[in-house]
Amino acid sequence: MSRVLVLNTGSSSIKYRLFDMGDRAVLASGLLERIGEETSRLTHWTEGADPLVVDRRVADHQEGLDAIFEALGSSSGLSAGLAAIGHRVVHGGEQFSTPAVIDDKVVEAIRELIPLAPLHNPGNLLGIETARAAFPAIPQVAVFDTAFHRTMPPRAYRYALPRDLADRLRIRRYGFHGTSHAYVSREAARHLGRPLAEVNLVTMHLGNGASVAAVAGGRSVDTSMGLTPLEGLVMGTRSGDLDPAIVFFLHREAGLAFDEIETLLNQESGMKGLAGANDMREVERRAAGGDDRAREALDVYCYRLRKYVAAYAAVLGGVDALVFTAGVGENSHTVRASVCSGLECLGVRVDDARNQVRSQRPRTVSSDDSTVAVLVVPTNEELEIAEQTLAAIGDRRAS
Repeated sequence: MSRVLVLNTGSSSIKYRLFDMGDRAVLASGLLERIGEETSRLTHWTEGADPLVVDRRVADHQEGLDAIFEALGSSSGLSAGLAAIGHRVVHGGEQFSTPAVIDDKVVEAIRELIPLAPLHNPGNLLGIETARAAFPAIPQVAVFDTAFHRTMPPRAYRYALPRDLADRLRIRRYGFHGTSHAYVSREAARHLGRPLAEVNLVTMHLGNGASVAAVAGGRSVDTSMGLTPLEGLVMGTRSGDLDPAIVFFLHREAGLAFDEIETLLNQESGMKGLAGANDMREVERRAAGGDDRAREALDVYCYRLRKYVAAYAAVLGGVDALVFTAGVGENSHTVRASVCSGLECLGVRVDDARNQVRSQRPRTVSSDDSTVAVLVVPTNEELEIAEQTLAAIGDRRAS
């Protein structure tokens, strides 16, 4: 009973990965896209075999998970040795600081948190309810993006709003990408050959969504995302930090409704708004070709990130390593070099040759005389969810 299935259910897609936790091997994985549209696509991978691609309409999440379970069952014998199912849940609010073995109370608590994550928690919940109906005898665990950041002190998570109002509406910094920050923190300490409890890290999860965290001895003490994933860094399509009065200015001067402004800030801003593209590879290509808008967008992106790194070095009282991860962080040597340029005052020095090496393994890209290590650590959120899932059902059995 060493197999764990990890489900990441979004509003119109489902990602999944089946692990044999005996050796952390991936037995199968896949992605179902465009649920509810005229044509959906299921792409299913198993080790040593060509991908299975099925194009047909998938009406809803129930039908989608049925198709996924069928693919898993035919390729990997899903029911044989399945110990648990782990679900990614974006928002755990203040209720969940650790993974939760799912029961009816946990489901209702996740439902109550929908106002805090209306774009994410409903899809996560659909996946949970469908999987519970399909596998009622198999333990299922919710692993929350916000949980890793529940160790932040009040000085980091409180906003300067009237306390009673903020407490009543649960307005505070929650932070996201917690499974990724937790995973790369542990892997970075292992790569450095030091106990996690003894290192201070600034971890940077840079994908289409992006966040940075200050991690002291394995505990998050601050992070850039806030009540929602909109705050913080410039992202693919999200604005990140801005003057909150801009919302009222856009409403008053541009005549935009508040839901239009929400869409603008979440889906039309960031690198897409600045450069006309949210794929960093395309932005870098345009910048290298002389596109001034793309160059400026890259400059804004890296400048914002550099400011957070320096601020979090101060929060930590010194930093042992900067850690880059996720699609942009792992693959863009240009972004890494630009972010670190100007941080020499903190003891950060990047080796150009090392920085351009590509690898699927953790690696050091700083120079030998850098007093702060600069690392690239590939993230594995699904494996982190699987490990936390096994730990949660083990803790329940032990109790």
